This record gives sequence, structure tokens and C-alpha cells, in this order.
Amino acid sequence: MATAIKIENLSKQYRLGLVGTGTLSHDLRRWWHVVRGKEDPYLLVGETNDRSTKGSSDYIWALKEINLEVLQGEILGIIGKNAAGKSTLLKILSKVTAPTTGIITYNGRIGSLLEVGTGFHPELTGRENIYLNGVILGMRRREIEKKFDEIVDFSGCERYIDTPVKRYSSGMTVRLGFAVAAFLEPEILVVDEVLAVGDAEFQKKAIGKMQDVSRNDGRTVLFVSHNMGAVKNLCKTGILIENGGIKYHGEIDSVVDTYLKQQKDNHNANIRYMTDRRGNGLMRFVDARLLDAKDEEKSDFLLGEPLKIEVFLEKNLNSEKIFSSRIDICINDMTSNVVTWMSTSIYSYNYIADRESVIFEIDKLMLNHGFYDLTLYGDINNLLADRVQNVIKFNVIFNDYFKTGKEINTGQCCLVSDFKIK
Repeated sequence: MATAIKIENLSKQYRLGLVGTGTLSHDLRRWWHVVRGKEDPYLLVGETNDRSTKGSSDYIWALKEINLEVLQGEILGIIGKNAAGKSTLLKILSKVTAPTTGIITYNGRIGSLLEVGTGFHPELTGRENIYLNGVILGMRRREIEKKFDEIVDFSGCERYIDTPVKRYSSGMTVRLGFAVAAFLEPEILVVDEVLAVGDAEFQKKAIGKMQDVSRNDGRTVLFVSHNMGAVKNLCKTGILIENGGIKYHGEIDSVVDTYLKQQKDNHNANIRYMTDRRGNGLMRFVDARLLDAKDEEKSDFLLGEPLKIEVFLEKNLNSEKIFSSRIDICINDMTSNVVTWMSTSIYSYNYIADRESVIFEIDKLMLNHGFYDLTLYGDINNLLADRVQNVIKFNVIFNDYFKTGKEINTGQCCLVSDFKIK
């Protein structure tokens, strides 16, 4: 099978906070080395791009020595945590920015959808932007006219097609942008997370369209997403990017499993010091623990076993000023889909005014075997106080709950019903 994209020793370096090297003398030194055919002296310095640590150098490698070959007709999933280098890689492949070092060989035209409204002029109408994007892709007017009705129909924006794009919602913009990128027949389609903006119906259509263009037209798709369910549904192969490098490349199930195991190992950090959270801080989650029927803390539970979730709170407001409050807990599967939800608001609207912890008791944990985590949400006086996602990983172990000896396929369900047949 022919190669669609070949990447050799690709690297991208940035200097934090500055354009250029920061001084005229350094810029001249860099230019003089390039003119003489020598290596850029500033490529010899720089640190790995790890956003969780404070570095000692102003130079960071957003990407470092990427080698990758993507075959024609392949749908490649690209996953990794935030700031790993995924979007930087796609921007280089889409020729939005240039690599610092390395070579990329293409076989065909590239159509990119890197963020909402990519390539759209806000003052032009949807109709005018379709033609503009077609010209950018190197297509003739006749070719664009042939696909025009399909693009408009797929996007669902027919009523607004002669309205300036600046008046579109983000969902409408991404619908039209995806339709243009998919239907104007680039040989390589690059999609970066933007489908998360669309509704569930559009996401399903978009994934189906990407499968069609790969299977029927032999086009190549590069797909970046944090939705592991969408990645596994769409892609057959994938790469895991970590700190600017490819950590793993292989079958998509193995790549996703490696990523999720990595996330599991990293998510039981101290909640008090987590910075990736939202809210006004009038109340903060500082700890949480999972308890069994004997009030012993553990992270492995059996199907049907009792579970207590205790969350610890720190309030920065006097109790007499708390008129309403609530704590919600979502249990998520490892693709970040919510499996079940619990809330103090079911029982009381001011449950935490005088408490430092709240315990949620589940008589029977009816979850299929696999890994899960929690999202904690709290509001005070109807305002979001704190929200922390994907904390406290735990494992549900297979248990012969129905006394039949049969294991429930994880592909069937996450939430198991306690049922009988008569």
C-alpha cells in the first residue's frame, strides 16, 4: 500500500515568552550559522515539553525526533494528554507552522480542521467561504459547484448559507467547516478535537463520513481526540504522544489501553493540590476515599459489593452565609463517559453548610468489571464552587453475582441491572 505521509526526524522548538531568540546578537548568530550551512546553535539547548514541571531553560521541544509513516487509506488516531504535542504535530502537517528540523513527504492534498472556523473569513457568507476553501485546496470552480449541495446538506446550515459566518454559532461553524474539509476531496484529512463542539447527532455523522472517505475513497485521516470511545470506534491504528515524542505506535486498542493505564497511575494524586479545576473557591474538595462495608479504604471492589464514597471539604465562607449548597459525584468509565450520578440535592438543598465531609453510600455497586473514576462537583448559593474531574481511580473485579458462572461482556454495558427471570 502506498505511503500518504512520511515523517523523518521531525522536531519543533519554541522559546517561551519571546519571538526569536530575544536579542539581536543571538538572532544574527543563528542566521550566520544557517547561511554557512552549520547547525543552529540554539538547537543544542532546550528541555522536554513537560507542562507539569518547572524548567530551567526558556527553550522547549514541543516535538522531538518524530518518525512516522502513515499509509494511504489509514485512519490514524493520535492521543495523549494536554500539551503533549498533538496539535503542534497537526499544525506542522497542515503547513500552518514550519518544523525546526526534519522532513515531511506528502502524497496528495491536505484538508485540515484544526479548530472552530479554521480557514473561514468571518465577514464572508457560508457560500463564499465554501468557494474560498475550495480554491485554497487547489480545486476548480466546477469541482466545487459539483460538491456544493452535498456540503450544505451535510452541514445542516442551508437556511444560513448566505449569512456571514461571524453570525454562526460555534456548532454551526464546525459543521460547515467539517463538511467543506470532507467533501472537497483532499487526499489527506486532518481533524483536531473540533468534533467535541458539535452535538451527538453531528459527531455520529462526522465519524461515519470519515469512515466512508477512508474505506470507499482510499483517503487518509489523522484524528486527534480526548474521547477514547470515538477514537476506538473510528481508528484501527494509533500513536500515543508524550512530552513531544511518540511513546507507543500500534493497534488502536493497545494504544488506548496504554494511555488509560497511564492515566490510571497518574490520577490518584492529592486532590487538595490539583490545579486543573473550576469554580470560585468558596468551597474546595481536599480529599476523597473509597470504603468497603467494614469502612476499610481500598481501590478494588466486587460487582454487587457495598461502596462508600467519602469526600472532604474545605469551605471559605461562614456557614450562616450559605443559603443553598450541593455536592454531586459522577462515576465515569475510562473513556470519560458518565455511568451514574449522585447528588445531595436529591435529599437536601443545604446539606454541607455545617459539614467537613459527606459520605455517599451505595448498597450494591452494580458496575461491570473494569476501571472507573470520579468527577466531583460542588456549588454554594447556586454558583459553581469547585469541580475536579477524573480523580480517585478504582477497579471493579468480576464477581459471579448472578450465580451462573457467566462473565458479562464489557462491550455490552458498564451499568449492570440487578434482575431476575420468572
